[in-house]
Amino acid sequence: MTNRDVERSATVPDAPEILSNVPGSFPWSVLHDRHPALIEKVRDGLPYPPDRRRALDELAEEITGVIRPLRPDAGDRELWAEHLGERWYDVPFLWAESYFYRKLLEAVGYFGSGPWRWIDPFEPFKSAELDSPELERDLAALDELATLPLADRDATLLTASLWGNRADLGFQLSARRGQGDGTTALVVDQSPLLWSLLEETAPGTVCVVADNAARELVPDLFLADHLLGTGRAARVTLHVKAYPYYVSDAMTADVTAALRRLVGAAGRAADAGRRLWQAMVDGVLTVRTHPFSCAPRSYHHLPADLAEEFAAATVTIMKGDLNYRRLVGDRAWPATTPFEAVTDYFPGAVAALRTLKSDVVVGLPADVLASLDATGEPWRTAGTHALIQVRRSTSPGCP
Repeated sequence: MTNRDVERSATVPDAPEILSNVPGSFPWSVLHDRHPALIEKVRDGLPYPPDRRRALDELAEEITGVIRPLRPDAGDRELWAEHLGERWYDVPFLWAESYFYRKLLEAVGYFGSGPWRWIDPFEPFKSAELDSPELERDLAALDELATLPLADRDATLLTASLWGNRADLGFQLSARRGQGDGTTALVVDQSPLLWSLLEETAPGTVCVVADNAARELVPDLFLADHLLGTGRAARVTLHVKAYPYYVSDAMTADVTAALRRLVGAAGRAADAGRRLWQAMVDGVLTVRTHPFSCAPRSYHHLPADLAEEFAAATVTIMKGDLNYRRLVGDRAWPATTPFEAVTDYFPGAVAALRTLKSDVVVGLPADVLASLDATGEPWRTAGTHALIQVRRSTSPGCP
């Protein structure tokens, strides 16, 4: 850990971390229900041989008890040494989730030396989404978008990028039938601040920290195309995961798969695909991976190179629920805690586009919180509510 990492670690908030040891709670349900279901889904997704299936069975058994170490030859073994020997349910929820996915990759041989090395266990789910009728309808809708005034195109593309997160495959695993298809609500909307931030500064780099692949990644790419085409950004850097993570999280392979899907589409979707393809060739749209993207830590622990990159950006747009948890800290915050206060450590302007699918949330007005709680519905975790929150840079001379 560098000196800068240590300095940033000292700013970690002191609200209690969210654990998974309360039966019936959302974190408990993820470990108790979602993870075993995912293991079975992965078993059925690819024709894994007996040794890989045994390893998956062993993982299914392990997650009911204590945390075991990675293989002795794992290069990142020390990164995951913090909670070994503890019960899965008793460690911080963010760490437990992250380690589960790392152990899942070990079980399927992703980092091994055999024939399953670098084979994404979630690829069948991602490919199915790229070929889905739902995505086809999304692409067709782009033809109508071109006829709208600029302000309406701004709002539509930002909203599509926000709600695209509802396609998250991991969330679908534990959602009740029909959940997430009803009335939706934007509980905080600071999109005007985001647009003003982009328009008040000379076009620079916009960092987009992606969340899910396939059907969510496509509107993220459309948003990048829009920012470049309207001159709000001179460059867009798309941060994706270095390896498969959280079921449907985007990697470089998912970006290229999405671009191929767009280029092969009809109408304006194909036009956007060709522009984005050329933007990558020209270096105007770049894809960035970093090991920290899959680390079990919040952004308070940003390594120096990423901190410098985010500090230099016009704005960093954090997509999705996991990035939100890492941004504010996966802690039991009072929901009215100001977003600006818990993100003041972040090195640059930052915006969160997030569909609510876990307990943590900050920045809600008291009357909005009271109204939501009065419904008696699981609004924090059901995927039916969302937010757009923005914080300008706190550094002098920055946007």
